[in-house]
Amino acid sequence: MKMSQISPQSLYILDDDLHYATLLKQMAEKYDWNVISEQSALRFLEFDLPPSMVLVLDLVMPELDGIEVIRELIKRRINLTLILISGVDKRTLHSAQLLAQAYSINVVACFSKPVRLKAFCEILNTIRKVQVSSKGAEEDPVFSREDIKAGIEKQQFIIYYQPQVCLKTDMLVGVEALVRWHHSEYGLIPPGCFISMAEKEGLISLLTNQVVSMVAKDNAMLNTIFGKDIMISINISANDIISLSLPDQLNHLLSEYSIDPKNITFEITESAVMTNLVSFLDVLNRLSLKGFSLSIDDFGTGFSSLTLLYQAPFSELKIDQSFVGRMLHDAEAMIIVEICILLAKKMGMKIVAEGIENEKTLSTLKSLGCDVGQGYFIGKPMPVKDIVIWKNQRSTDL
Repeated sequence: MKMSQISPQSLYILDDDLHYATLLKQMAEKYDWNVISEQSALRFLEFDLPPSMVLVLDLVMPELDGIEVIRELIKRRINLTLILISGVDKRTLHSAQLLAQAYSINVVACFSKPVRLKAFCEILNTIRKVQVSSKGAEEDPVFSREDIKAGIEKQQFIIYYQPQVCLKTDMLVGVEALVRWHHSEYGLIPPGCFISMAEKEGLISLLTNQVVSMVAKDNAMLNTIFGKDIMISINISANDIISLSLPDQLNHLLSEYSIDPKNITFEITESAVMTNLVSFLDVLNRLSLKGFSLSIDDFGTGFSSLTLLYQAPFSELKIDQSFVGRMLHDAEAMIIVEICILLAKKMGMKIVAEGIENEKTLSTLKSLGCDVGQGYFIGKPMPVKDIVIWKNQRSTDL
């Protein structure tokens, strides 16, 4: 018989080591958690589990290992907040964490045995605070093809610009153009809420054209503000990058505003090229021949990074923020950042680090020889008119 469903606010502990399970249960109960502890993975999966749960999971168990348990919970579409614990080596524990995150699981902590109880309790308190603050939070709106098409036709999409600075001089060298939807009902909508739908419904080319046109109009203003030509980075969709007409289309749009191609960098994520490599290389080479710079974005998050660097005419490598954000407390992330910087320099490429959120990360990247940085610590994405305020404030701070 299945157990009755327990509140999603409960804490589940799955560990075949009775001593550890009991110890963690006692500590959690001191902090007013309703704890359900189980030593058998098979029995645990017979529970009537709630649609959302917090789970402390041991990776090494005799019947089913932790990875198998994660896989089964994913099949059941359970919204999982996960604390991983294990006696395995740190690299295996780290890899298991990344696997869980690839499944879009919220992994809040990884502990090697013996677990530090103070740190364990701190994590439980953090989870509780997040649960309380998220109650009543509104879900992101879901948009249809008609909604997005209407937004494009009504020119509701706008551009925010995030500054990029030279880490040697602290001077601004460029900006990244980031699209936002100024929706009449929901206000300012981030790209994560509409880009994938625009791609799926065949609207991304229309949106790309509109973005490039808006960037072209803002270019002269930016150059006037900073008294020099500013490099502008524009993200190109996976759907667009295999269109053989893209180079001529972009060149025509920008030539209307007399923009020098050398001042434009097109950012392409490495995952964008996996569907059609031949068309991808055709388009990138023609963009390069027309004078545009090319950046490989989110570097290291795909599965063919080195092959792409070898085959495509990239002039810039952008280290993904998932590595930059973790580099101070994750040895493997730090190594990847160091290797990316060394690799880019060896290949004569400019290296950009995104996701710089604090001064320590900035200074570390400087010491490693990174060329350019961007992130909230330097400047958040902002309307073009606000860049004047940012520039003046930064000049005062320096």
